[in-house]
Amino acid sequence: MNKGKFKYKPIQFSFWQFKISMYFFACWFLTLNVNAQIILGSARLNNYLPLLKNKKIGLVVNQSSLINNTHLVDTLIGLKVNVTTLFSPEHGLRGNFSAGEKIKSSIDKKTGLPIISLYGNNKKPTAAQLKNVDVILFDLQDVGARFYTYISTLHYVMEAMAETKKTLIVLDRPNPNGDIIDGPVLDTNYKSFVGMHPIPVLHGMTMGEYALMINGQAWLKNKVKCKLIVVKMQNYTHKSEYMPPVFPSPNLKTYNAIRLYASLCFFEGTNVSLGRGTEKPFECIGFSNCTIGDYLFTPTSIPGVAENPPFKNQLCKGFLLSNEAKSINKLNLKWVIDFYKIYNDSTPFFNPFFDKLAGSDLLRKQIIAGLTATEIEKTWQADLDNFKSIRKKYVLYKD
Repeated sequence: MNKGKFKYKPIQFSFWQFKISMYFFACWFLTLNVNAQIILGSARLNNYLPLLKNKKIGLVVNQSSLINNTHLVDTLIGLKVNVTTLFSPEHGLRGNFSAGEKIKSSIDKKTGLPIISLYGNNKKPTAAQLKNVDVILFDLQDVGARFYTYISTLHYVMEAMAETKKTLIVLDRPNPNGDIIDGPVLDTNYKSFVGMHPIPVLHGMTMGEYALMINGQAWLKNKVKCKLIVVKMQNYTHKSEYMPPVFPSPNLKTYNAIRLYASLCFFEGTNVSLGRGTEKPFECIGFSNCTIGDYLFTPTSIPGVAENPPFKNQLCKGFLLSNEAKSINKLNLKWVIDFYKIYNDSTPFFNPFFDKLAGSDLLRKQIIAGLTATEIEKTWQADLDNFKSIRKKYVLYKD
């Protein structure tokens, strides 16, 4: 026995382990600064790559699904993960389809992988579409509004995975409106793809937290439970100011638009333009015969963004609201109420879509009856307080 002598034995790393370690270090290094930037769930590769070993992987992704400017699809394929199927939500895999535009399943030109659309008539993956999938990674940038359809896609994916007894991994991302919980809670009699659950318009939850709520509240069909794993972010709170580096959908291109989205989206259910087909979608409102405001705009057809916008090729007058985004701290009903009062066109102000967005017919009736925003807000407080108490069970980050 040779006392006092130490025999050096080098640590052995496989090529796979070395590659993962170097990639994880790069992700970590690029996200560090004095402000402790948010580290996305997708960038925490060491937390979920071991779960993918020897598995066939499906991805629910779009143009926002990036890790440091590299698409999640390309990252995983580069790490020799067995990606078999891609699923795309509304707006498509590359985010180049207008709201409501039909999307066909196809083949991804870069990877040759099949793309299955989860919009239109095929919102829920079928058992056949999941046959070549063991685990799905869900990585979409949400904006925190009930009628933003990515949370409805999440519901249907969870339901399909529960029914086939397969695992869903949500790679969590910030909610850019995570500091606001406000608005009328949906009446489930008005359930639709733009509102599936009894939650307020602004729910203040991330995708990961929302997935936990869907499971915990037994909202899936036949109360099935999804085998769910959430890969949390680091350095995130619900008060974190966050501008997605890639726009989450074609008409939400700025932080101002994302902050105004929940309040202005009500105009989708009216005969008023909210700027689709212009350079300021979800930052301006107006219509062709409007008698108030000093902002002029003319909606035009923009391929992949606004193919046939309201008031196409017509000069509209109204307001530019970009500066109002800085002070948004609740759902703002004032704009839709004010425009209802001054509306002077022969076409009805409201269309049937408004009730779906509002989550019931009550808000429309309240506006017609002449209630103020303050009076309307009081009528939803009890339901809102109840939601907040339920929400506490599922939050992963500080408010």
